[in-house]
Amino acid sequence: MSRIPIRRALISVYDKTGLEDLASGLHAAGVEITSTGSTAARISAAGVPVTKVEELTGFPECLDGRVKTLHPRVHAGLLADTANPQHEAQLAELGIEPFQLVVSNLYPFEATVASGASPQECVEQIDIGGPAMVRAAAKNHGSVTVITDPSRYADVLAALAEGGFTRDQRRHLAAEAFAHTAAYDLAVASWFAASYAPDEITQDAGWPLVTGALWRRADVLRYGENPHQRAALYKDLSTERTGLTQSGQADGIAAAELLHGKPMSYNNYVDADAARRAAHDFTEPCVAIIKHSNPCGIAIGADLADAHAKANACDPASAFGGVIAANGPVTAALARQIAEVFTEVVIAPGFDPEALDILSKSKNIRLLRCASPSSQLTALEWRPVSGGILLQSVDQVREPGDDPANWELKAGEPASQTQLADLAFAWKACRSVKSNAILLASGGASVGVGMGQVNRVDSSRLAVLRAGDRAAGSVAASDAYFPFADGFEILAQAGVAAVVEPGGSIRDHLTVTAAQDAGVALYFTGVRHFYH
Repeated sequence: MSRIPIRRALISVYDKTGLEDLASGLHAAGVEITSTGSTAARISAAGVPVTKVEELTGFPECLDGRVKTLHPRVHAGLLADTANPQHEAQLAELGIEPFQLVVSNLYPFEATVASGASPQECVEQIDIGGPAMVRAAAKNHGSVTVITDPSRYADVLAALAEGGFTRDQRRHLAAEAFAHTAAYDLAVASWFAASYAPDEITQDAGWPLVTGALWRRADVLRYGENPHQRAALYKDLSTERTGLTQSGQADGIAAAELLHGKPMSYNNYVDADAARRAAHDFTEPCVAIIKHSNPCGIAIGADLADAHAKANACDPASAFGGVIAANGPVTAALARQIAEVFTEVVIAPGFDPEALDILSKSKNIRLLRCASPSSQLTALEWRPVSGGILLQSVDQVREPGDDPANWELKAGEPASQTQLADLAFAWKACRSVKSNAILLASGGASVGVGMGQVNRVDSSRLAVLRAGDRAAGSVAASDAYFPFADGFEILAQAGVAAVVEPGGSIRDHLTVTAAQDAGVALYFTGVRHFYH
């Protein structure tokens, strides 16, 4: 098993969670503790004997703490291969004792940046000694155990009772340590590239010259989109230090808690993410039913049960086997309705106890608890392409043109208050439909959705087909302009009373003329919401 008993430990941590219990456990096991600055003070205040690092090195901490552990008496004790007789002989000649345990976590650089601190304050939170110690111990994992996460302290105390960590355990912890420092260095490098690169290089666009992220494997999935594809779920490591992912979210679908049901599949995660995105565009009670990343029904209502009933009525056939997202806690009334339709996943910020009891009676449904998304306008999203990635700011319905007060009436009489409310709903809901997107709405609910078509005419036909008789008197939203009048004419012929679209085509006048001839209210927003 290659266990190495822990006799000496070096502890230097910024996050002091659980420090006193760890130090007490190490001391009770006869471990000699060496520590730095405020860490040593906390250990001593807990009544645990501790050797300050300056006593070990014979050199005081200096330069406002910038230099503490960067000394041969520290790093020789970390890097000595105790299985190498020559290393052992050199340690004896130099009078240096090896360490068997290093516990260290780093300065809060990312949290400092996220707080809006000045550049100089951010620079001061770039850790030097910490990463050096962590990397030294991780490199020398054959002889040293390295701990970077306070959640591992219980493992340390358990290992003390078993005679130390095994070689496999030390290697695993070393991998965690290198991931920890790699993610840290990526954050520093990305910040420097964004903050200090000359404008002529970045083209004054605010994009860093380099960027990166690191993810930790959270789960191995049964398979990917198809059974012959392998798949796994990874979580953003930046959340361990800042609580924020690379996209700026405080949480996300990868952090959702499975309360009931079988493990999530690859496709479940994709659809659940799309459903959550759709439902949380609204402040009113909203339910989105998603199939293959597209809404087959989305609605707002007096409460979530009302919203679900309206969303499900849009396309009940497609809702079968769908993924449902609610933007509030699932109630018993909503749960009873969901239980009547085969559903793969329900995702919500919470579930009332009775709702959880009702839905848990089905072994096939998956219940996910996931907090509401954060609303940071600066958030970015990444999209892999072969050989690289694309970055963009997250599309949110918050542009000036998304406010109906800023819409321009191009044809017809002004919509009634009821119609305008439905147009506002349709415009928001349309953002969650894959382009080309046409969404028909009535009473705060979708009644027909045309999505993912290669031309807007087919999307219009599909939306009208799915709406059937409900198309007459409904309103419609188009995620982008009509390049010709033909798509609009399909909506007008079906009896759609009002349409909202971005405008911007060189042939807008054709659509405006068609709207005037049909007596349909036509609004331009000046903003587009493609979703590819």
